[in-house]
Amino acid sequence: MTALQNGPLIQKARVSSIDIMRGIVMVIMALDHTRDFYHADALLFDPTDLTKTSPALFFTRWITHFCAPTFVLLSGVAIRISEGRKTKKELSVFLLTRGLWLILLEIVVMRFSFFFNFYYDFTFFQVIWAIGASMVVLSALIYLNQSVIVAIGLILLFGHNAFDGARIEAGQPGYVLWTLLNQAGPIQISEGHVLLVAYPVFPWLGIMLTGYGIGKWYLNGFDGAKRKKLLLYSGASAIAMFVILRYLNLYGDPSLWQPGKNGLFTLMAFLNCTKYPVSLLYTLMTVGPVLIILSAMEKVNTGTLKPLVVFGRVPLFYYVLHFYLIHLTALIAYLIVSGKSLGELDFRFSAGFGGIPAGAGFSLPWVYVAWLSIVIAIYPVCKWYNQYKSTHHQWWLSYL
Repeated sequence: MTALQNGPLIQKARVSSIDIMRGIVMVIMALDHTRDFYHADALLFDPTDLTKTSPALFFTRWITHFCAPTFVLLSGVAIRISEGRKTKKELSVFLLTRGLWLILLEIVVMRFSFFFNFYYDFTFFQVIWAIGASMVVLSALIYLNQSVIVAIGLILLFGHNAFDGARIEAGQPGYVLWTLLNQAGPIQISEGHVLLVAYPVFPWLGIMLTGYGIGKWYLNGFDGAKRKKLLLYSGASAIAMFVILRYLNLYGDPSLWQPGKNGLFTLMAFLNCTKYPVSLLYTLMTVGPVLIILSAMEKVNTGTLKPLVVFGRVPLFYYVLHFYLIHLTALIAYLIVSGKSLGELDFRFSAGFGGIPAGAGFSLPWVYVAWLSIVIAIYPVCKWYNQYKSTHHQWWLSYL
């Protein structure tokens, strides 16, 4: 990801739209994570459960669906751009080591930000794991012809839902491997310790490799007008495929839609695609508009969007920091409102989410207040870190 900010000045105009796009989805991402910790109903029901949710809550959750696919897609784009500054061997080693580092980060640093405990009673494999595992795979694929890499990505992207019916149950041979690769689900690591694989590798690797292919359009010498058209046509095609396949309930999502109790709930049902594991229709629904926005931002004035550029240039730093800040402030707010002391809190996963029990929290409007406050508070720190990375070139900075 840092490859986008360390290149020559000639690249800045070409990739500023990528930084802005990443910055947009990172700000939106913070809304979902703020809801996880602050909203009173967060642990009571799924906000996309149409039998329990409200339109406001549903769309608060739905808009954040754009974040993970965009994040992974643009990681692939950044990897392709970085090829111009590394040999195949150097890039392969970097992808392998950074991928393993991201997996370790997920297990240790991110896990603690979710639960604030060292029990290891419950662990998530989320987007950082998916990016890390995909980088490890790409570190080997990088030696293949570039068209072959993209072809593999498209096969995974469009084909993984063909295996929706090929489920392996816990305890059966191959369950652990298949859960890590293609079906979301829990893995019992030991007595009292469960690993929930929310992001199996295959679909996310497909998105990353597709982004790697799109990265060709951002290389030096590629015609800007042609890139703009390709982004627009690709985005429009993705949206058209989503609408057709979703309407027909034909392929691409294991959760079929049906008309709701009114027009708004019918729209919600239509948009309510499967994320765990991410479906083809979920990907088309989210990546399509992102490509169109990237096309529209080809010559955008970055001056007025500087905060988004800053966030987009320090994505991993932002990601880690915002989780800790959201959880810490939500915990403090809960202690104040409940009148409890820190010693009275139960940080086991069975008791709640990082010390906050189910049903505790605030209404949706207050979630939005907390979200905006956290994004504003985190900006100066991200700005400082971006400036630091821009003026320092230690090797370890490329891993953060």
